Amino acid sequence: MLKKDKKTILIVDDDQDFLFQMKVGIKDMGFEVVTADTQKEAEDIIRRMKPDLAILDLMMENQDTGFILSHKIKSLYPDVPVIIVSAVTAETGMLFDVTSEEERDWIKADLFLDKGIRMDQLHKEINKLLKL
Repeated sequence: MLKKDKKTILIVDDDQDFLFQMKVGIKDMGFEVVTADTQKEAEDIIRRMKPDLAILDLMMENQDTGFILSHKIKSLYPDVPVIIVSAVTAETGMLFDVTSEEERDWIKADLFLDKGIRMDQLHKEINKLLKL
C-alpha cells in the first residue's frame, strides 16, 4: 500500500514566537507546515498552492486580516477548512464564534479558537476538520 502524502497546513500569524510554536507543534503532529507572517505573503502562498487546512491569526496588519484571508481561501478552495485563532476576546472582550450558519456565512471559517489553546486540543480539532 502506498503511503499517503502528509497533509499541508498553512499557518499565518505576525507573532513570530506564536508562529514558531505552532509550526513545531503541528510538525510534531505529523503534518507539513507552510508559514506566513503577513497578509501579502499568505496571499502569495495560496495563489501558488492549496493547503489542506489553514490556521489564521485574526488581527495582523489590520484588525480583520484573518477574515480577509479566510474569504480569499474559501473563494479559491471552498473545501479547505479554516481555523481562525485570536487573542481578540482577551484584548477587547469581543466574542466571535462560528457555531451558527449566519456567523459561518460572514466569517467564512470553520472554527474560531482563542489563543492559548493546548496542542492536544488543537490536534483533535485539526483531525476532526480533516476527517482523519
